[in-house]
Amino acid sequence: MDRRTALVPLRYVAIGGLGPEDVVADARGRVLTGVEDGRILRLDGLADPARTRIEVLAETGGRPLGLELLPDGALLVCDAHLGLLRVDPDDGTVRILADSVAGEPLRFCSNAVALSDGTVFFTVSSLRHPLEQWIGEMVEHTGTGRLLRLAPGADRPEVVLEGLQFANGLVPGKDESFLVVAETGACRLTRYWLTGTKAGRAEPFVEGLPGMPDNLWRVGPDGPIWVALASPRVPALDLLHRAAPAVRRTAARVAVRAPYRPAATAGILAVDDEGRIRRHLARRRSGFRMVTSACVADGHLILGSVLERGVAVCELPAGGD
Repeated sequence: MDRRTALVPLRYVAIGGLGPEDVVADARGRVLTGVEDGRILRLDGLADPARTRIEVLAETGGRPLGLELLPDGALLVCDAHLGLLRVDPDDGTVRILADSVAGEPLRFCSNAVALSDGTVFFTVSSLRHPLEQWIGEMVEHTGTGRLLRLAPGADRPEVVLEGLQFANGLVPGKDESFLVVAETGACRLTRYWLTGTKAGRAEPFVEGLPGMPDNLWRVGPDGPIWVALASPRVPALDLLHRAAPAVRRTAARVAVRAPYRPAATAGILAVDDEGRIRRHLARRRSGFRMVTSACVADGHLILGSVLERGVAVCELPAGGD
């Protein structure tokens, strides 16, 4: 059931960098994020302005997007320019795990997850449009997004699912029998089965979302899947997606040259493993725009945005963890 309630902002925290696109929380309630200039930051004490600290853990030299904490304390980073990286937060070492697939350079890596057996899955949003022209992909609707798998010890990933509409956020089911992939361009979540009779097959998980899903996050196997809605649905865009490919290509060329004005709204969903929307938090006339990620840290809901210069600290509804 879609239960819409108010998203209550408490404070905005500037972080000295543009575009904290993904936010993830560690076991101590600290939040990690990557910004446009390539830095990976750790934000501590966000619940109390008097004790908030920001430290630089590493610099990738590219544009970090999705992050995933590993059991050994290292960090998986999807870098839109460099590929899939492993970052050691203790000494700042950056190692490239994969920078190509099937002989092609990896570009526009978006989000990653690591399963308990060490297998890494990650998404590529588009084969046609780079991050800097993401709006072109949203308009052209190419369906060139991919889900990739990097086996433990392997040095080359493999493509396991193609034809996704702007593949984005990624989380495993609580028993790791499936993955949930956000298709931003289709306003839906897709389930990719890892085990059982449906292994290797994809199917709709949640369709007809009230907005465009971006990054996904969950605090643990028993927690809900938090879905950041980067934008509400745009009726004109839904209509354009039904037009001929040539029309969409022409519109995309115009879109990448036009200034982008994000909607003044913020939206977050909490979804369970049965694909039911348990919470819909929304705020109109929001000063914090284009919410691309959400996580729970220190009893608060933390929002990230690819366009903002900080993160938003919001009230966590009762039972929201």
